[in-house]
Amino acid sequence: MVKRLNPKQIDPVCGMSVDPEKARFKTVYKGKIYYFCSKRCLEEFEKNPEHYLTHGPSGMPHQSLKLSSNRFEGD
Repeated sequence: MVKRLNPKQIDPVCGMSVDPEKARFKTVYKGKIYYFCSKRCLEEFEKNPEHYLTHGPSGMPHQSLKLSSNRFEGD
């Protein structure tokens, strides 16, 4: 059995599992490396890291959506 050196990490913002070997987004805070599933989660963490380290993941950060005037008939 092969033991992985870097087990999956948890994104501190959304709680998603992240493979450190493949993670594109990471940062170091107080000497520890944190891995993120997306740029948006990384940016949210960097705004207030203590919030996520104290309260834990809170789901995907909200994204402002622009609604199109095109709507499906019958919806």
